[in-house]
Amino acid sequence: MSIVATGSLDGYFGELVGESIRTKGVHASGGASAYLVSLLSDYSHPERSHDDALHKPLGLLLGEALHEPDLGVRFDKLRSLGDGVLYASGFFSDHFAARGVDAKYLEGIGARAYGTASGMLRSSSSTTSLEEAAAAIDIFRELADRFSAFVAVIADVADAALASNASGARQLLRLYERWLKTGSDRIAGALSTQGMLPMRGPKGLH
Repeated sequence: MSIVATGSLDGYFGELVGESIRTKGVHASGGASAYLVSLLSDYSHPERSHDDALHKPLGLLLGEALHEPDLGVRFDKLRSLGDGVLYASGFFSDHFAARGVDAKYLEGIGARAYGTASGMLRSSSSTTSLEEAAAAIDIFRELADRFSAFVAVIADVADAALASNASGARQLLRLYERWLKTGSDRIAGALSTQGMLPMRGPKGLH
C-alpha cells in the first residue's frame, strides 16, 4: 500500500492516529500514540520488512522469542513480533482472513509479545524507584492490554492511506474490495466522494 507523498511522515501519521483515536474513543497515553506514529513511519520505508509476521508461523516466532537466551535479543524479538503483528493486523487483515487465521489468535500473539517485553522491563529494575520509573514509561503493557483497540486504529489509518490514493479505476476497485471486507465508514465516505454508493449484494457499486 503506497503512502501519499509528504514532507513529514511523523506529521502525516500523527494527524491520522490522533483523529482515529478520537473518533473511535480509544483511551491512549501520549506515549502509546507516539509509538503508533513511529511504528507507522518506520514501516512506511521500503527497506522495512514485515514478511515474518505475514509468512512465518506466528506461534513459532513467539516460541523462538520466548526461548532466546540473550535477554537483549529476546526483548528485541518480542518487541519486533508485537510490532509486526500490530501493523500487519491493521494493514493486511484480509491476508490473515484468507488463510483462516482468527483475529483473536493474532491478538493473543501480539499481546503476549508486548506483555512479556513489558515484564522484562519491570524485572530488570533493581530498586523500587527504578521499578516505578520503568512502570511509568512502560507503554508495552498498554499496547498489550489494548491490543485490539490499537489494531483498529492502525486499520483506520490504513483505510485513510488507501482512500487518499484512490483515483483511478483500479484503485477504486481495490478500495471497494476492502470496504466489502471491513465495512469501513472511512472507505465508504471516500467512495461516496467519488460519486459511488457502496452497497452489499449483487448490485455492488452505484
